[in-house]
Amino acid sequence: MEGFAATGNPFYSCRKCRSPLALRDDLLSKSFVAKSGGAFLFRNAKNIVLGKTEDRQLLTGKFETADIYCSKCGEGLGWKYIRAYDPSQVYKEGRFILEKAKIFKVY
Repeated sequence: MEGFAATGNPFYSCRKCRSPLALRDDLLSKSFVAKSGGAFLFRNAKNIVLGKTEDRQLLTGKFETADIYCSKCGEGLGWKYIRAYDPSQVYKEGRFILEKAKIFKVY
């Protein structure tokens, strides 16, 4: 993504194709869990494609989610929270989960 490296800020890229995905400044939490293990919650993500939305029962409750894929190589990266059914989880709406095993940090 243009501008990522130019900002001088660290960012996260797709481990498979190196496409930039999210700025370090948009990282909200490193304490999430996904299929492959650890996962990070981001405010924004770029260079992704959204899959079909579906309801899922996750560790913290029921959510409407959409899987996210790298727009360059098609690698499954995690998901986007579309809707939280539990009011205490609404802060996740519109946020992105990127699986730690699928990304790497660029300095």
